[in-house]
Amino acid sequence: MSQTLIDIKVVDTDSHVTEPPDLWTSRVSKKWGDAVPHVANNPETGHSHWRIGDHWLMPVGFYATAGWKEFPPFTPNELEDVDAGAWNPVERLKRMDEYGLYAQVLYPNLIGFETPLFMRMGPELSLECTRAYNDFITEFAATDRKRLVPISMVPFWDLDAAVAEMKRCREMGHRGVLFANQYEKVGLPPFWDTYWDPVLNVAQDLDMSINFHVGFTSSTDGSAAALQVMLSQFSARAAAAGTALGLMSNATAIATIVTSGLCDRFPRLKFVSVESGFGFLPYLLESLDWHWKGYGAAAESELLPSEYFKRQVYGCFWFERQTLPLLEHYPDNFMFETDYPHPTSMSPGPCSPAELPRDHILSAFEKVPLEIAVKALYGNAARVYGMED
Repeated sequence: MSQTLIDIKVVDTDSHVTEPPDLWTSRVSKKWGDAVPHVANNPETGHSHWRIGDHWLMPVGFYATAGWKEFPPFTPNELEDVDAGAWNPVERLKRMDEYGLYAQVLYPNLIGFETPLFMRMGPELSLECTRAYNDFITEFAATDRKRLVPISMVPFWDLDAAVAEMKRCREMGHRGVLFANQYEKVGLPPFWDTYWDPVLNVAQDLDMSINFHVGFTSSTDGSAAALQVMLSQFSARAAAAGTALGLMSNATAIATIVTSGLCDRFPRLKFVSVESGFGFLPYLLESLDWHWKGYGAAAESELLPSEYFKRQVYGCFWFERQTLPLLEHYPDNFMFETDYPHPTSMSPGPCSPAELPRDHILSAFEKVPLEIAVKALYGNAARVYGMED
């Protein structure tokens, strides 16, 4: 019997886990007291917020808007307000079955978004908190090791500790590393600098992909105040434009990867641009190639930027339809994602334009050649994250 779209074991290459309130307080040494990231009632809002040191952050449920009943900027506050699949692994698997997803790659929320605040806790506590998160996500994924794929958070502010943690996480079954593309915002060299070679070299040796989301926070004062400003000044029109442009911001990182010499230094390393979308990237790569030749860079390199991309760079897309025919130009380099349970996710609800992922796939991929659909929905992710049967 020939394969059809409905038969594909779809891999969601970008999903997030909402950290439970006791993640760090239950795993980190008690000697640190309230310096450990914890949840407390914010007297200004009356809701449970994360708190790191003196910094109030977003409410516990802020990032988990899957199925939410209100338009932004109004978001869930308490953990009980959010879809249970955001934080409970058993419920996550049920949601994946409903969505028609075989597997999900798992990223953090708090420790990924508020990394500068973790950095400033000091070398010992920041490392202990990082290890605690990686232990947590390992246990979360252990609910079904074939379907839940953990990505490591690394203490990138300490290269030796980062290398050691990568090796530890690889032994625990992690398939990739959460990296960032704007380290200069926190006073570190840019991600393409040779400063990072010890981390990238180990990632290449361990066959762990380097994964980065759009943007990189440099917050120092927490997010509770920013939330109040957003609520008072929110514009749906401006938010729509800002989000669309923000999702395309990974163009800078992708262009840097394929032109900076990174791919020459690490020819076997896989770079994954998460949340980038797809449709604008064929143009970007065509433009890079044209100017690569026009400025004489082609005389200095054996490969064009698009050829480096084809060899070792990957992008992720989710809601797109009109640009999918262009996948035939890069059939081995793009992967499907849902970004569950975030605002721009394939999570249906009363205030979301999203369809069930299974329905979206059956409709949007109807005219995409099946062999390309299989790669975009399963094969490429299986190769990048070591999931091949």
